[in-house]
Amino acid sequence: MHKLILWDIDHTLIETGGVGGEVFKNAFEQVTGRHIDRLADVTGRTEQVIFRETLDLYNIEDPGDYFPKFVEAQAAGYRARADEMRRRGRALPGAREALQAFAELPNITQTVLTGNPEPSAIAKLETFDLARYLDLEIGAYGNDNSVRPNLVRIAQTRATKRTGRNHTRESTYIIGDTVSDVEAAHKGGAQAIAVSSGKTDASQLREAGATLVLASLADTKKVTYAIAGTTIAQLTISMASVSSAHGI
Repeated sequence: MHKLILWDIDHTLIETGGVGGEVFKNAFEQVTGRHIDRLADVTGRTEQVIFRETLDLYNIEDPGDYFPKFVEAQAAGYRARADEMRRRGRALPGAREALQAFAELPNITQTVLTGNPEPSAIAKLETFDLARYLDLEIGAYGNDNSVRPNLVRIAQTRATKRTGRNHTRESTYIIGDTVSDVEAAHKGGAQAIAVSSGKTDASQLREAGATLVLASLADTKKVTYAIAGTTIAQLTISMASVSSAHGI
């Protein structure tokens, strides 16, 4: 079975070390012309929702073009502060290894399902040199839809066009760190693998209905086995056996 993996980004693959909040604030102020000292709740939510609720916090009326302008300003902010984000933030333990492992397995397509707008998502992943393992053209982003579960079908449809294979709940996996990621999987049509690497603890993720909860991505074998039913070591042995049998 061909499988589709949809990765969350923040606190699953990377941490920005506080740069993310600062970039949001600066972009928001640039677009609206208003100073702010707090944001709406950000955990597991799409950027559209965070942006809209932050507007509401300050009773700011949106003329209709604020969010598209914000998306551009935010992405520019991430790119301008890429070096700083590398200093203050990090790719989380095991993230690079897990992405690389899945990239080497057959019958796996991996991309992202994230509340980040596409330009900011790409900027973050490129900053930590993770983008190369993912097919980002078929991802689902916070500027595609404000409702996170709706992003599942968007990603599945894009992946089907790319691979020619139908992607269903049985073959689609969301890997994320929040209850919102788990709920998006259940409501949107995917299975949920949770990583307690963010602010949500393992018990909350289990209670939300995650199929599997990992403490981190550090155990690459466990991560790949959970989805692919194999590990890189097993795949290497299997391929070596086939090559030997055919005299390759």
